Amino acid sequence: MLWLKSFHLFFMVAWFAGLFYLPRIFVNHAMIDDHATSEQFKLMERKLYKFITPWMILNIAFGIWMLIDYAWAAYSSMGWLHLKLVLIAGLVGYHFWCGQIVKQFAEDRNSRSHVWYRWFNEIPVIFLLAIVLLAGLKPF
Repeated sequence: MLWLKSFHLFFMVAWFAGLFYLPRIFVNHAMIDDHATSEQFKLMERKLYKFITPWMILNIAFGIWMLIDYAWAAYSSMGWLHLKLVLIAGLVGYHFWCGQIVKQFAEDRNSRSHVWYRWFNEIPVIFLLAIVLLAGLKPF
């Protein structure tokens, strides 16, 4: 079932690429005062969020499928996998948090600075690093 892993990897890369890029748009959007430019940012944010949401759903679906096919019997003894799944759940929560931020910008209700969004932008990087290390090293 190499095709299953390949599709899962494709969906994961598509989702993460957008999830890494969307907060960078927030950083720039929070720094501008021009209405026309703000409207362009709103359009980019909305389109990107709508584009990456199906990739997240497919990533989760194929991840569950792989979990059932490959690791279900050994799941209880894989502590690293439990932590990896918690981190992925955190990324899903982050995804929906980004959706709320897109909505706030669309309604001109943003109250955060570009500095806050720079920090917010680092969350998925830290999560992904931890996920890759857990999957590669399987420390416990």
